Amino acid sequence: MQTASLENGLIGNSAISALVDGNGSIVWACLPRFDGDPVFCSLLSPVGGSGEDGDGRGACSVLLADFTRAEQEYISHTAVLVTRLYDAHDACIEITDFAPRFKMNGRMFHPMMLVRRVRRVSGNPRVAFRVRPLFSYGELDPEVTVGSHHVRYVGPQMVVRLTTNTSINALVEERYTYLHDTATLIFGPDETVQGSVEDIGRRFMDETVAYWKDWVRTIFVPVDWQDEVMRAAITLKLNAFDDTGAVVAAMTTSVPEHPGSGRNWDYRYCWLRDAYFVVNALNRLGATTTMENYINFILNVVAAAEGGVLQPVYGISGHSALYEGQATALAGYRGMGPVRVGNQAYEQIQHDVYGSAVLAATHMFFDARLRHRGDESLFRQLEPLGHHALATYNQPDAGIWELRGSKRVHTYSSIMCWAAADRLARIAVKLELQEPATFWRTHADRIHAEICGKAWDEGRGAFVAFWGGDVLDASLLLMHEFGFLKADDPRFAGTVEAIEAELKHGDFIYRYVERDDFGHPENAFLVCTFWYVYALDALGRKEEAHASFDKLLKCCSKLGLLAEDIDPVSREQWGNFVQTYSMVGLVNCALRLSRPWDEAY
Repeated sequence: MQTASLENGLIGNSAISALVDGNGSIVWACLPRFDGDPVFCSLLSPVGGSGEDGDGRGACSVLLADFTRAEQEYISHTAVLVTRLYDAHDACIEITDFAPRFKMNGRMFHPMMLVRRVRRVSGNPRVAFRVRPLFSYGELDPEVTVGSHHVRYVGPQMVVRLTTNTSINALVEERYTYLHDTATLIFGPDETVQGSVEDIGRRFMDETVAYWKDWVRTIFVPVDWQDEVMRAAITLKLNAFDDTGAVVAAMTTSVPEHPGSGRNWDYRYCWLRDAYFVVNALNRLGATTTMENYINFILNVVAAAEGGVLQPVYGISGHSALYEGQATALAGYRGMGPVRVGNQAYEQIQHDVYGSAVLAATHMFFDARLRHRGDESLFRQLEPLGHHALATYNQPDAGIWELRGSKRVHTYSSIMCWAAADRLARIAVKLELQEPATFWRTHADRIHAEICGKAWDEGRGAFVAFWGGDVLDASLLLMHEFGFLKADDPRFAGTVEAIEAELKHGDFIYRYVERDDFGHPENAFLVCTFWYVYALDALGRKEEAHASFDKLLKCCSKLGLLAEDIDPVSREQWGNFVQTYSMVGLVNCALRLSRPWDEAY
């Protein structure tokens, strides 16, 4: 049995997604959307089967007789994944996995559909298909009904239909047969697939490959690390839910931050903070449509918010209640539960959300490429967020790290409230609105001065994590990024040096080192080290920035993907996967550190 791993490939189409492990098994796929029921859930060890993969329960596998090894790669610059399996007799099969995405009839075609094409490459391979979905978070085996060219997997609230051109009896019985031609498996809703399954699979693959290659050609890439940036950009786009514009933090739930920690969270939702970082990175790459869609999501959330009070996280349709419970039929990643569904963080107070929302919308006023430009009407929609920032910048909250057991006046939250006022002042100047410009600049300057007085520790020569405290927090590395301090301000250099001394363990920066609700953190939060690279670059410590970035790139999976956390000793990835925060860090570091194009050749 194969041990669960994060060496998986992500496929998707901005409507659904799936994770495919190194042997070509679909081990995670939520339907009918990112936060739906994980019909394929073997990544989190369904209870009831023997062995670490529960004897294949909750997975879709292609089994090769006398299997010896596997290779896996993406078709270059696409979200189409290819896995090759080899047997002891040098026979080889190739599994191509994708979710269709391309323009059709004048609009984007991105259905609830996963396509698997399995073809013989060499020799005389014998294969079996093992399709064992589960419903209700691993609780229920489906009722199975069979047609002439399809199998229906019937759950209590959804039916998944598998349409194929291979033998239905062999598939249902999981019997090995020789693979002579290409076998196509199309998973989708309970609807008849019109036309030849083989022709549809081939055409959808060709169209999807063409779509991604065309999309990549529209984005800006740096001279250096082009492949890494393009893979990150595709991955970030896959985490954006086209229907509403929401951006999820990750595609999974409850992969622990470190072994046995209980730090298992459901990340299949839209954090306003995380999503801002994602759309900001995509905008720097020239992928403006995702940003515009996300800003529309924010404006809809704001309009629906009672009293204009924002939550830190929302469901991908914009719904506010994310009740947290546990899926007891799933034992957890490598048996490390609990598996949580929903996220209690929606109930938390996190004042930085107002800055995150205003920062995202600020692009609308300054980026001439956008289809819908910001005007006075939009500015007036944003002002209530600024007023909430004025009311909360000096109030305790759970902070960026969502501490469940304590509330403090967190410096990062205060800085983001300042950012809301600062950007509103800049927008007002842009729109030539003199009175609002004066109002917001006066308050921004006042908040800035108060933060510098209350969050600065003269003895340490550094800003600290919360007002009146004496501990550090990696989010302070972003003070220059948000424009709160200039790079040549000695207070910025002093804070970076203090973080190096206290939070840097080996090659990685920890979020914090103090004990929290679950004990002391054991693994490093990857994005914090990317923030450290930003800071080193801003301070002119270029060689150190490059060296640190190179070490981070070596942490990527074989397919160039990153989770949330890293074991600083073994370099094994932990935490939810694929983590948008981490992929954003990769993009931003590459853009900062790359040579300019006029020095490329």
